[in-house]
Amino acid sequence: MANHKSAKKRIRSNNTKRLRNRYYAKTTRNAVKKLRMTTSKGEAQEKLPKVIALLDKLAKRSVIHKNKASNLKSKLTRHVNKLS
Repeated sequence: MANHKSAKKRIRSNNTKRLRNRYYAKTTRNAVKKLRMTTSKGEAQEKLPKVIALLDKLAKRSVIHKNKASNLKSKLTRHVNKLS
């Protein structure tokens, strides 16, 4: 257990950040899943920019690695382009 005042504050702030990161990561995962399940090209093209923005935000905040965000964006774009 932490004994210093600063260590106790660090525990509190880390916990807050962890919960926030988990929320954003889960929200983005759900958005990616919904985009992958979409069969309509028009609907998918509407969702794609929003999902890409979410991925970019996560990468910017270091919740996920920038290369992972890039790979996901690439795969999702290819998926949307394949739809008819």
